[in-house]
Amino acid sequence: MVTKTMTIIINDAPYGAERAWNALRLASASISAAVKLGVNIFLLGDAVHLSKKGQNPPGGYYNLEKMLADLIKNGVKVQVCGTCAKARGLSQEDLVEGAELGTMMGLAKWVEESHTVISF
Repeated sequence: MVTKTMTIIINDAPYGAERAWNALRLASASISAAVKLGVNIFLLGDAVHLSKKGQNPPGGYYNLEKMLADLIKNGVKVQVCGTCAKARGLSQEDLVEGAELGTMMGLAKWVEESHTVISF
């Protein structure tokens, strides 16, 4: 049973640095049977590209779209900053299934309700 919730805020582009990858790895570990945290992920700035459908990373590279989709299937809530997405030409139809466009007010509520907030 989930008794605490962690919100992870990701700001970095999905590829090039490893911050987004490490954030998703932390989310995966946090929802595991050994830890059992509830997890929210909010994507800001260039991190909105993390939620884009149809990613095709080079062979041997981690696929963040697949990692994010797997987390969503396992109950992680994902919101994408609507203002940031719009500025980068992304709409709801461009996002992986289960990710939703969000707002700063929505993020503020997650922060208020969360036991822990971490920013990558």
